[in-house]
Amino acid sequence: MNIHEVIRAPVVTEKSDQIRETANAYTFEVDRRASKIEIKAAVKQFFGVDVVDVRTAVVRGKHKRVGKSIGQRPNWKKAIVVLKEGQQIDLFNLGV
Repeated sequence: MNIHEVIRAPVVTEKSDQIRETANAYTFEVDRRASKIEIKAAVKQFFGVDVVDVRTAVVRGKHKRVGKSIGQRPNWKKAIVVLKEGQQIDLFNLGV
């Protein structure tokens, strides 16, 4: 799998900002089929940083209603990547 297919986008929320500041961990939306080993290799190759740990979770899509019809957003996978101490990723100057 190509590294551009593995990492889709960074997740920028208040909770991910707190994790980034306290634990030096970054959150990304990744492909559902990607394994932890593929995610680790993609982050290392794409950003040039050393990855200590990768945690993944499948986020279930929310049920949405428009008028009478009820639908569901698709499920997606997120990865929390912990970097080696002293390293960081500048998420806002990437062009991802």
